[in-house]
Amino acid sequence: MSWFTREKAGIESTGGKKSKVPEGMWIKCAGCSATVLGKDIEQNQNVCPKCGHHYRIAARRRLELLLDGAAWQEFDAGMTSTDFLEFKDAKSYQERINAALAKGGARDAIICVEGTIDGIGVQVSIFDFSFMGGSMGSVVGEKITRSIERALQKRQSVIIISASGGARMQESILSLMQMAKTSAALAKLKKAGLPFISILTDPTTGGVTASFAMLGDLNVAEPKALIGFAGPRVIEQTIRQKLPEGFQRAEYLLDHGMVDVIIPRTEMRPKLASILKMLTSPAA
Repeated sequence: MSWFTREKAGIESTGGKKSKVPEGMWIKCAGCSATVLGKDIEQNQNVCPKCGHHYRIAARRRLELLLDGAAWQEFDAGMTSTDFLEFKDAKSYQERINAALAKGGARDAIICVEGTIDGIGVQVSIFDFSFMGGSMGSVVGEKITRSIERALQKRQSVIIISASGGARMQESILSLMQMAKTSAALAKLKKAGLPFISILTDPTTGGVTASFAMLGDLNVAEPKALIGFAGPRVIEQTIRQKLPEGFQRAEYLLDHGMVDVIIPRTEMRPKLASILKMLTSPAA
């Protein structure tokens, strides 16, 4: 005999199945450990809206954020590296090139474009870290040099946005020669009185740091970007000493005079526009 009668249907069982949250919907922030909606970070230029932690951002997406109307003209897009030394370690160099090309996107570690920022014409070279860690080989050096030469011809400013693991070892001395090649081109730019702004993002290391990345009329860094030549672990093992807190981070370099200013990504475009106006005005 039942003493109670259910008037409403009960809650239906899901059969033990759990509803799945779409991958990437929620992100535990690497900076503050807060749980943040992935779309909120993406809409904030890949910056955590709670603590300002800067996540890496795709090269072409950064160009869209910096340049007027997301419009630009790309140069030397089809240029790509070749295995002229027939270099091989765990894999042949050509295999590594093919694997990087298979990802799509850029055909080497740098994208060079001409565009405008608040109406001011600029030549921009931006590293694509997804292509072999943004490593600098002969193609990178040649494309940057051509970008500087276009700036000389058109009397424009040069902006290089670095994100690199350094010189590409598979090209041996030829990759190291790009350090001198790009630096010599920048010397001509300086002699012509045209501005060069270097933007250092996470990470900027190796031969890139040891050459053009630190030669800017203005060296700009994103917050907490890793900037240095050798990695902190290598340095500690070499000198057998513990490095200071925050060593090789943008804030440490700012305090020690290695960079001029730290600009958050969300403020980069308006501040670059203001800087370019000051550097390119007739009175400058």
